[in-house]
Amino acid sequence: MENRLVTIFGGGGFLGRYVAQELLARGARIRVAERNPGNALRIKPLGGLGQTQLMSADITKPASVARAVAGADVVVNLVGILSGAFDRVHREGAETVAKAATAAGVGSLVHVSAIGADADSASAYGRSKGQGEAAVRAALPQSIIVRPSIVFGREDQFLNRFAQLIRMAPVVPVISGQTKFQPVYAVDVARAIATLALDASQNGKTFELGGPEVLTMEEINRWVADAIGRKKLFVDVPAPAASALAMLPGGPITSDQLKMLGRDNVVAPGAAGFAELGITPTPIAAVADGWLVKYRRHGRFAGRAEA
Repeated sequence: MENRLVTIFGGGGFLGRYVAQELLARGARIRVAERNPGNALRIKPLGGLGQTQLMSADITKPASVARAVAGADVVVNLVGILSGAFDRVHREGAETVAKAATAAGVGSLVHVSAIGADADSASAYGRSKGQGEAAVRAALPQSIIVRPSIVFGREDQFLNRFAQLIRMAPVVPVISGQTKFQPVYAVDVARAIATLALDASQNGKTFELGGPEVLTMEEINRWVADAIGRKKLFVDVPAPAASALAMLPGGPITSDQLKMLGRDNVVAPGAAGFAELGITPTPIAAVADGWLVKYRRHGRFAGRAEA
């Protein structure tokens, strides 16, 4: 396990930094492949001398991908987008990484997709994720597919985004309030990815990762409001109004995101997950106060006083 070289595409991003830290702690060498390697500079101090390499690479450019995987024992692909050229990144880019890994003789590829990935999805995001999984498995059958539910953590654009809105708005609109999620802690997802990257016995399997709680969109908003001590009025946004908002340039939600909210984002019954990896997922309440405190009226001195 020690001294194995793992190339991480997207290693400088939100989840990538946690994955890098887990792999470094387990003695692996990592090569962080980023379009802008400067995004990953904060990772360098986490490992020992020579344990971390930074490289410029873009998964939509095959030559750069081939350079990034050369000599690697394992490849992890974390690259994903929430808007834009889904097919180019999630399908073509994923296929490029898998083909390059095959050509380089890489023993294992961990491809991070998402719950909701479905080649027949009404959403371009979900469809591209599903097609990307199929392309990866076709190019490298022993690839490991990891599908997390929505990921939360200190630097996320999930709980932090809700907290910012709740802090500022007198009335909080809730879109698709009854859609269910299984929020999963970034550290737990990173532990799972690091475990899978360094354990060839899991090759060819698919894992779905969700936290210990299933919560609706409305329940998540109300939990955040309570955590930051803000008493607010929550208003359910009717479907026609949500559709109208999705059509506005720069609106709070895109039409594709609205389509994704049309189905629950939870682990499928019987799917392999944390239990098979010996990991106990972390509840939101156990860790989120550590960063949500900044949204309270008087910071950490406020407790959960109503405001």
